[in-house]
Amino acid sequence: MNIKTLTVSEVTNYIKRMLDNDFILSNLSVKGEISNLKYHSSGHIYFTLKDNNGRINCVMFKSNAVLLDFSLEEGMEIIIKGRASIYPATGSFQLYCDEIRKEGLGELFIKFEKLKEKLSKAGYFDEDHKKALPKNPKRIGIVTSPTGAAIKDIINVATRRSSLVDLVLYPAKVQGIGAYKEIINGINYFNKQKSVDVIIVGRGGGSIEELWNFNEEELAKVIFNSKIPIISAVGHEIDFTICDFVADIRAATPSQGAEIAVPLSEDIRKRLYDASRILDKKINDNFNRYKRELLGAERLLKIHSPITKISNSYLELDKLHVRLNYVIKTKMIREKNKIESLNNLLLAHNPIKVISKGYAIIEDDEKNIITSKEQLKETVNLNIILKDGKVKGDFIPSNDIK
Repeated sequence: MNIKTLTVSEVTNYIKRMLDNDFILSNLSVKGEISNLKYHSSGHIYFTLKDNNGRINCVMFKSNAVLLDFSLEEGMEIIIKGRASIYPATGSFQLYCDEIRKEGLGELFIKFEKLKEKLSKAGYFDEDHKKALPKNPKRIGIVTSPTGAAIKDIINVATRRSSLVDLVLYPAKVQGIGAYKEIINGINYFNKQKSVDVIIVGRGGGSIEELWNFNEEELAKVIFNSKIPIISAVGHEIDFTICDFVADIRAATPSQGAEIAVPLSEDIRKRLYDASRILDKKINDNFNRYKRELLGAERLLKIHSPITKISNSYLELDKLHVRLNYVIKTKMIREKNKIESLNNLLLAHNPIKVISKGYAIIEDDEKNIITSKEQLKETVNLNIILKDGKVKGDFIPSNDIK
């Protein structure tokens, strides 16, 4: 019997019709744990429903998603009602969800929440312990897989932003049992070498199981105790790990981690230009201030200069000289007037002036002025002073003297 050769689309359409016509598969109620959850910008919700032994891709279209009265979360246990079918374009088997009901949280998610609460109480997430990132790092350490998309994204973004920063990769597994130990070794290596300014720890997105190495308590402690600032760039924007909460900075993606760590060359040039302008202004301001201070000091020096003091002393001496001359002159005039007054008074009482009017002064030999006839009772030598000279002679008293 010859079997007809079918095209791929014929096969997928055939399987789709079989699944769509199956009563059980068209009316499913399935219980499982949410993993790899993504809210699409279109409004559709994509996730994986899993248990310990299997997983199924699921989609809930916007028309049903808007009716949900709660938000889906990683690790949440749910019961979905819907149908199973395939997507012909990719041939992938998936569940189309009409309704979703919460059942509980998965074991990993519960473990995650417990560890998060424990470390939070211990202060691992406190802002006081966060280290500031360097503004202009010279070398950046990267702990991630050498073959993953994360390292390519980091390199692409970093080299596009600046050619002044060196990137140093510490290759480490980021998925699988014990991978977190290699990440720890990378962080310890950079801290021991002290050869980088900042460390990026990261990987691409994935389910909670795939990212679980970044939820290990031992890794959280190493990140917390790191002396070098650490950027956690794990998964996509909706993915959160313990590593994100402990790290100094959380980046939504590895690309954003590179953007945070590596400054734009243009920004550096602008900062240098701004710093140069500020420095020039400060230099000019200081120069002008010191110039003003120097001129002020020069003025003070001139004011207090010995030469100025001597010049001022000459002026003072000139003033004193003028004043002294005035005082002397005034004194002389006053004394001259006084002398003239005394002279006038003396002239007024001068006996010579009286004699000139016909009077005479009579003296004895001892120059005693004779003022009374009682002095002439016996013979005496007399000097008669007249207007034009002296006359000497003896005086002989007579009986006519009364």
